[in-house]
Amino acid sequence: MLFHEARTREKPEYSLYDGRGGELRYEEMLDRLVRSDVILFGEIHDHPVVHWMQQELTRDLYELRRDNLMLGAEMLEADNQLIVDEYLAGLIEHEHLVKEAKVWENYDVDYRPLVDIAREHGLRFIATNIPRRYASLVARRGLKALELLSEEAKRYIAPLPIEVDLSAPGYRQAMQIGKAHGAHMDAQNFVAAQAVKDATMASFIMKSRGPKDLFVHYNGDYHSKDFGGIYWYLKRYDQRLAVRAISSVSRDTRVFDDQCKGLADIVMVVPEVPERRSS
Repeated sequence: MLFHEARTREKPEYSLYDGRGGELRYEEMLDRLVRSDVILFGEIHDHPVVHWMQQELTRDLYELRRDNLMLGAEMLEADNQLIVDEYLAGLIEHEHLVKEAKVWENYDVDYRPLVDIAREHGLRFIATNIPRRYASLVARRGLKALELLSEEAKRYIAPLPIEVDLSAPGYRQAMQIGKAHGAHMDAQNFVAAQAVKDATMASFIMKSRGPKDLFVHYNGDYHSKDFGGIYWYLKRYDQRLAVRAISSVSRDTRVFDDQCKGLADIVMVVPEVPERRSS
């Protein structure tokens, strides 16, 4: 029996499905995921049930993979890796990580537990995202502006040039959003700014994981649903990579509907308006 198996019977409200709508038990999901090279956990930011599941799944994957487990997240930027490593090694206090890394507002409640799982078990936690100043640069001036950066700066970005396929899943929708903003931004640059994030996260996953590692990556659902975004770039880097995607969906009723079909290998349906847990 898994260390956390007993607790799975008392999990908060959620339902699990495969991409075709077949209902799954938690243990079935775990069995499908544990043999992967990379898991992309697409989350709904600030949703307590989703963040709770991230923690439970990560603990159970550790029980099965031990030292061959590696974690990483969109919510930490690549140029803060040294700070993250120093915290994981016990060299700096949590307060220094929070002050000096560009952590999200909900870091303490939602992401520190994941980083602390890595710290507790001596695992690596990779800050995968492009520094936000460079994503902003692309949004304003396009991908070619990245060529103006120093070689030191380029260390925190996917290898250039970065391919952007406007027909890839998610980017067509992003193009429409960019066009809707009209005079406030260039639509293609808006899509490119999203793509450079996805490409960079995929690049750091590839560079960081060893051949036997399972890399669990936490990111906003937009960045991996429909097998686009990070997933698309991972497959461009290595078609043989066994990547499994989880997509989080909120509904009034926890039912798999037509909009859920094909979103990911695993679709997690959660209540639409949860009560936010206290920190």
